[in-house]
Amino acid sequence: MKLKALILFAILSSCKNDFLDKAPETVVPAAEFYKTESDFQQAIVGLYNPLRALYGTGLADVGAWAMGEMRSDNTTFSFNAANRGYADREYVDLFTDDANSGTTSNKYNSNYIIIGRANQVLKTIDAATFDEKQKNNFKGQALFLRAFCYFDLVQYFGDVPLALEPATSFEQTALPRTPREDVYKQIIADATLAASLLPAASAQTKGYVANGAAYALLGNVHLVLKQWENAESALTKITGYSLLPDYASVFDPNNKNNAESLFEVQYLDEPTAAAASNFGYNFLPILADPGVISGFPSGNSNSYAGWNTPTPDLINSYEAADKRKAASIGFYTGEGYVNRPYAKKFVHGAKIAPNTNDNWPVYRYAEVLLMLAEAQNEQAKPSALTSLNAVHAHPRTGLSPITTTAQTELREQILKERQIELAFENKRWPDLVRTGKAVAVMTAQGNKIKANPQAYYYPAGISPVAASYNVSETKLLFPIPQREIRLNPLLKQNPGY
Repeated sequence: MKLKALILFAILSSCKNDFLDKAPETVVPAAEFYKTESDFQQAIVGLYNPLRALYGTGLADVGAWAMGEMRSDNTTFSFNAANRGYADREYVDLFTDDANSGTTSNKYNSNYIIIGRANQVLKTIDAATFDEKQKNNFKGQALFLRAFCYFDLVQYFGDVPLALEPATSFEQTALPRTPREDVYKQIIADATLAASLLPAASAQTKGYVANGAAYALLGNVHLVLKQWENAESALTKITGYSLLPDYASVFDPNNKNNAESLFEVQYLDEPTAAAASNFGYNFLPILADPGVISGFPSGNSNSYAGWNTPTPDLINSYEAADKRKAASIGFYTGEGYVNRPYAKKFVHGAKIAPNTNDNWPVYRYAEVLLMLAEAQNEQAKPSALTSLNAVHAHPRTGLSPITTTAQTELREQILKERQIELAFENKRWPDLVRTGKAVAVMTAQGNKIKANPQAYYYPAGISPVAASYNVSETKLLFPIPQREIRLNPLLKQNPGY
């Protein structure tokens, strides 16, 4: 027996280095990766992949639309009395969210996943040996996405941990919150360098960001910081883009990455790709058969739907002649609904339920022009009216030019134009916050909802909870996810949560 034990021990000892310590053949150790152009090409694809989770994937998802649109006066939800399993999605709209929200956790975590991957690319790419032009392209994309994610985080959470190196130990993942002023400095540095490294759109592969996206991000950041001259300087460097003649075609899945698109999140409804969007099914009214909507197959329901529903406030904001309304908002009558609105902009049918093929626009040339108009107006430049009318009075809107030149009036016109042109694109809540209007606008809307819940899609006899729409300055930021605070004792929660 002892001899057998000794033999077994000898066998196990001899194969220790040959078997037990070997990594699986399907895993590439980090030390052996980030070497070749092919390695970095794969790493860059990996950088973009979590954007789909950030902007929304799955049924009744927790995408960016909840915090960017449903938090605002643009959209709300259809109260689902028959299925309360997704009620946590409602909390963002009701201003009753807490630190355990899946919606806020998704934004926080998805952004940091991208940042972590960008840090790994930026840490290793300079030592790699391959074509310098392609290396700069990869580096520019990593810098852009890191800057973009930190900009998203700082707008919604305020001070956040600023990690610029890949963590090599658990202890290195525990960082305190960095003052937002310092986070903004890093965002500007990253976006500026990205713009200098990235190629023009004409030289970039479709679906990847070019220098126009970096300049748009840079202009956006300077607008938030009220650095008007810097914003104008960045935005005027954007070339090679144009508005499409038809507004609806901008969002058509058959027209992805078009001449107006600077940056959009890529989705694909190929069944084996696991990269489909589900916006259409989530944003339609709750239906026993979505097949009643043109382009959708029958044979299934969407009992989890009714999200991001246009409010009466948004619907009434459109001018009567504005052709963008019909392209943006659909209305359905049937199954107990009478003219129930839905975000038609992202509803284009599906080949196989519930997979849709819609991309998500992040930066469009129309927004570039409106940001430029804002920066120019704040400097009292007459060119602001020209930039605004390039969007407002474009033939695709059917509207006449705005004629006022008064700075205060133009400021309001630009904000309203952003609400209409960029409806459902996650711009409205950040706009309300940065312009100081969020508390007043959302308090007023909350009062209207509580006074007449049925006008805001509540079934008869059901009203919002008493604590809803208690809007205050503390609600301008979202809570740091409680899970992150449990994992990292250096993190401190935002006031009010």
